[in-house]
Amino acid sequence: MKQFKNLAILLISSTSLFLTLSCEKETVTPTPDPTEQIIFEGNVIGNGSQEFEIKESHTIKRGKYLLKGWIYITDGATLTIEPGTIIKGDKDTKAALIVETGGKLIAQGSENEPIIFTSNQPVGSRKPGDWGGLVICGKAKNNKGEMIIEGGPRSKHGGNNDEDNSGVISYVRIEFAGYPFKTDQEINGLTMGSVGSGTKIDHVQVSYSNDDAFEWFGGTVNSKYLIALNNWDDSFDTDAGFTGKIQFGLVVTNPKIADISRTNGFESDNNSDAPNQQPITTPVFSNITIIGPVGQDPAYLNTTAYIDGGVYNPNNGSKLGQHQAAIQIRRGSNLSLFNSVATGFPVGIAICNDKGSQTQQAATAGNLKFQNNYFAGMTILGTDKDGSYKDALSTDASAINEAIESFSSSFFKQASNSNINNSSIASLLLKLPANPSVNGNWLPMNGSPLLNKSNLFTDPKVSVSFFDKVNFIGAFRSDAAADNWTLKWTNFDPQNAIY
Repeated sequence: MKQFKNLAILLISSTSLFLTLSCEKETVTPTPDPTEQIIFEGNVIGNGSQEFEIKESHTIKRGKYLLKGWIYITDGATLTIEPGTIIKGDKDTKAALIVETGGKLIAQGSENEPIIFTSNQPVGSRKPGDWGGLVICGKAKNNKGEMIIEGGPRSKHGGNNDEDNSGVISYVRIEFAGYPFKTDQEINGLTMGSVGSGTKIDHVQVSYSNDDAFEWFGGTVNSKYLIALNNWDDSFDTDAGFTGKIQFGLVVTNPKIADISRTNGFESDNNSDAPNQQPITTPVFSNITIIGPVGQDPAYLNTTAYIDGGVYNPNNGSKLGQHQAAIQIRRGSNLSLFNSVATGFPVGIAICNDKGSQTQQAATAGNLKFQNNYFAGMTILGTDKDGSYKDALSTDASAINEAIESFSSSFFKQASNSNINNSSIASLLLKLPANPSVNGNWLPMNGSPLLNKSNLFTDPKVSVSFFDKVNFIGAFRSDAAADNWTLKWTNFDPQNAIY
């Protein structure tokens, strides 16, 4: 492994530093306090190597820094980043920050001073995949055993400590991440491998990632207040036995940005090689607002049309594709979604028996819950086959019977699930922003059917103490500024932000 080179440690103290000189006039310096600021050649963190290791605990003081290469926070080390710090990922070295098992990242920003990870490219030239991203590896359970994290880093994750603590990520923005290390090996905006419930993750915005915004590979970590803005692939991707809980999330898609693998709001698998492998992927989401591509751009009505990516096409080998479903659950996943709203996708919900799984049977048995959700403006309500864009029954995610509506549609419409499907997005009375690139409103106005609800948290999956027992559907209580938790710390136009 390459060790720290040219490491200058700045010690700030109210006392004087004393140098003790030996009789041979050799200088002996005090042992540096590892909790003080680390600076690598001024404001550059790393040396461009893909094996740059942080082995001790350090604090990065508030300021602006350039992240170069892959930086590993190793077992036993803690890297603390002060509020208001801006870290720009270097494009040439595919910069990434990776927390390995036993390491910790303390990135506790604030509403007025968020911590920002972003592109080092100039205004107007930023693209998805300008740098790597943020990767957290923990020791909680997954259903594949100890494994290498997706995207190219060396790091393994997985264990038996579901309460494992990898640190804090709070009031943090991650922008233009996801450089493809190899074909189909992009780091996500925020990649979480077997992250334990002792880790704090809240108030995180991932924008213009070249892959998924958030992806969980196993683990038990819980989160609130997550935003996925205009990402290339899926917004919330859950795999490999993830069992955490998420409340209050905003997903916004761009009609001109989608992946060849078909972009979904949610994509959830259990284990593609063994769909019944334990622990089963059983996350529980509540109060999510999902804004699809159809209602944002009237020209985007041909749901199978390929798109050009516009100014955000990274031109780095990522293949352009199309949008698909607001919610896709497949390959044995038992993901549950409550009290949420989704608008304007080619497909509303896709519950697919891919890879020989019994995902539909899990839904029938009540292991997979889908309750108190509102859809509006979907081209079709449901599909059972990935990529078919047909509301037709398929019990094996392959052959379809177009004479019978999909299992996904019929499951959504079951009276006991209390879901609503509206043809009109306008019927939801959302305060749509005049320019979605500038602000993130999508707030329910007075009289919206999403407000003043009751009995939303009676199911055992959401009656637990983690979930705030609110009386509204979606991520926001009202259109009042006091109820807009995205204010101050977010940015819905990072392309033009001056950092």
